[in-house]
Amino acid sequence: MRTENCLVELGTEELPPKALKTLGEAFAQQFELALTTANLPFGSVSWFAAPRRLAVYVSDLAEGQEDKVVEKRGPAVSAAFDADGNPTKAAQGWARGNGIDVADAERLVTDKGEWLLYKAHVPGQGVSTLLEGLVNQAISKLPIPKPMRWGSHSTQFIRPVHTLCVLYGSEVINISTLGLASSRTVQGHRFHGEARFELDHADNYATALESQYVIADFEARKAKTRQQLEDAAAALSLKPDYDEALLEEIASLVEWPVVMQAGFDEGFLAVPKEALIYTMKDDQKYVPLLDANGDLVNTFLFVSNIESSDPIQVISGNEKVIRPRLADAEFFYNSDRKVSLESRLDSLGTVLFQKQLGTLKEKSERISVLSGFIAAQINADEAHATRAGLLAKADLMSNMVMEFPDVQGVMGKYYALNDNEHSDVAQALYEQYMPRFAGDTLPSNGVSASVALADKLDTLVGIFGIGQLPKGDKDPFALRRAAIGVLRIITELSLPLDLTTLVTKSIEVYGEKLSNDKAHSQVVDFVLGRFTALLQDKQIAIDVIQSVAARRPTKPADYLARINAVALFKSLDESEALAAANKRVANILAKQRVDIDATVHINDALLSETSEKALFEALTESEKKVSEALGSQDYTAILTTLATLRVTIDDFFDNVMVMAEDEAVKKNRLALLTLLRQLFLTTADISILAKS
Repeated sequence: MRTENCLVELGTEELPPKALKTLGEAFAQQFELALTTANLPFGSVSWFAAPRRLAVYVSDLAEGQEDKVVEKRGPAVSAAFDADGNPTKAAQGWARGNGIDVADAERLVTDKGEWLLYKAHVPGQGVSTLLEGLVNQAISKLPIPKPMRWGSHSTQFIRPVHTLCVLYGSEVINISTLGLASSRTVQGHRFHGEARFELDHADNYATALESQYVIADFEARKAKTRQQLEDAAAALSLKPDYDEALLEEIASLVEWPVVMQAGFDEGFLAVPKEALIYTMKDDQKYVPLLDANGDLVNTFLFVSNIESSDPIQVISGNEKVIRPRLADAEFFYNSDRKVSLESRLDSLGTVLFQKQLGTLKEKSERISVLSGFIAAQINADEAHATRAGLLAKADLMSNMVMEFPDVQGVMGKYYALNDNEHSDVAQALYEQYMPRFAGDTLPSNGVSASVALADKLDTLVGIFGIGQLPKGDKDPFALRRAAIGVLRIITELSLPLDLTTLVTKSIEVYGEKLSNDKAHSQVVDFVLGRFTALLQDKQIAIDVIQSVAARRPTKPADYLARINAVALFKSLDESEALAAANKRVANILAKQRVDIDATVHINDALLSETSEKALFEALTESEKKVSEALGSQDYTAILTTLATLRVTIDDFFDNVMVMAEDEAVKKNRLALLTLLRQLFLTTADISILAKS
C-alpha cells in the first residue's frame, strides 16, 4: 500500500506563550490517538509549534485502512433449519441482512455447537475520506480553557485561525475545520517573510519556513535561543540568569530568535537584585546577567523576533521600556525602608488569612509562639525564632511585595537588616517559605527551620482544624506541599522532632478557633502519608515503606532511619526467610488473639525442647543488644542482630509444636513467639516483606 508523509498546519494569530508547548504536544498526542483508533497505519507523529502556528507531521501514513474480514455469526444450525432441512425464518432474516442466501453461509463449529457464519469483506476507507474527522477529533480535545470566536464565525479556538494547510506528500487533502477549507498555503514571518506562500510538499515544511525566517520546530528554536544567550553572556564573561520555564516562554514569543544586549542605569543596582531580576524576567521576559560572585550587573539580554537593520533603535526601545519598571522598584524600596517591619504588624490585622482562622496578624502571633517552641527543641535560639515568627508576614504589607508578590520573604530579609534586626532573624524571613518546590533548598539554620516549620504546621493544623481537608486535586492552601516541606526539613536536617508533639502545640496555640476534634490524628496521618510519595521518588520499594508505615512512627527522622535499615535488611540473604517467619508468627498470634503489646513472661522451666531453649537463649541475648541499639535509634544494628536468628527460628518451627496439648507449655511457647515478634516490631513490620 502506498504511504506518504502528511502535514496538518493551523496558521493562527499569536498563541498564548505559556500554553504553546502544551498545545503542540497535545495536538500530536491526540492526532496519533485518532490515527491509531481509526486503524490507519503510520510511522511516527511529530509536532511543530511557533507563535503563529501549530502543526503535526506524520511519517509513512498509509493511503487508506487495510481491508478486513468481519465474521458475522448467525443462528445455531439446530435453529436455522426445520425438520425437513428447510431454512427457518430466523436463518432467512439473518442471511437477508447480510445480503446473501442461506445456502451461501459457512459453518462455524465449536465445542459448544455449530452456527451459520458469514465472512464479510469490509474495504478500508481512504485517508482522504478519514482525515477531516481525525483532524477535527484531535482539535476538539486540545486543552483550551477559554476558546474565543472571531469575526462573524461561529467556530471557536484559542486564537483566530487564518490558514489550514493539509498535505499528503505533495497532494492537498480537501478537508474543512474551524471554518476553513484546506490548501497548501502557509504564513511566513510577520515582518521578514511573505505574508502567505504555498508549500509544495509536506517534507519541505521546516526548510521552507526557515527560508521565511520561521523556525517552526519548538525544541530547535529553544535550543538556538539558549545557545545565543550563552554565547552572548560568555562574550561578556557573565552568566545568564534564566530557567527552563523562562526559556520556553521566550521561545514561544519569537519565530526567529535574535539575542541582543542592552543596559540600564547602574544606580538601580542599589535596589535588592531579587526585585530587579523579578521585574526583568517576569514582566519583560529579559535575561539578567550575573557576575562571578552572583551579583547582578546593569547589562541584560533580550530576544528579539527580527533581524533589525538598525539594532540601536531596538536596543534603545527596550532600555526605555525597562527603565520605568526599575524606577518603580527603586521607589518602592526606598519608601518601604522608611517604615520598620514591626510597625507594619498592626496593618496585618486588616488582612484575613482565612475567615474562621483570623487575620495575618493572628497567624504571625501563632507562628511566633510555635517557632520559639520548635527552636527550644532543636537547640536553636528561641528568642530569635520567636522574633522572626512575629515578623514573618510583615513584608506582605510593603509596597514592593504588593507590586511584586514573588519577592515576599526576600524583601523581608532586606527590610529586617535595614531595621538592624539580628542576621538570623533576617535570614529566617527569607527562608520561611523553603522548600518552595520539589528539589528546592532547605532553611540554612535552626532559627530559619523553626519558622519554616511553624508556618507550614500552622496552615496544616488550621485548615484541617476547620474541616477543610484537601479532596482529589483540590488543594487551595497547598497542604500537600506544606506536608512534604515539613518532612524534608525534619528528615534532611535530622531534627529530633515528633509530629505528635508539634501538632499538639499548634492546636493549643489556636485556642478555640478549631472545630474539628479529629484534626490532630488527621494532620499527623496526612503528613505521614506524604512520606510514601517522597520515598518512592527516591526509589524506595513500596513494601519497605509499608513495613515501616505499619508501625506509625511519628518522628520523621526516626521514620527515615527505619526505612534505610529495612531497605538494607531486605538486601540480606536472610531477609526472605525471616520475613516469612514473621508472617507465620503474626498469623499464629493473631489467631490465638495474643496482645502483641503486652509484657512478655517466659518460664524457662517449661522449655523442654532443645530448639525452643536455643531460641529463648538467642532472644534473651538479642533483646539486650536491641535495647542498647534502640537508645541511639540504630535500626540497622537491630535488624542486623535479628538477622542472625534465622537458623534458630527455622529450627524452632521444624522441631517444636507451638500448639502443645499442655496449656501452660502452649502459652509459654506463644510468649516466646510474642517476644520474637516484638523485637522485630521495634523497627518495622517485617512480615510485610514476605512474598504473598
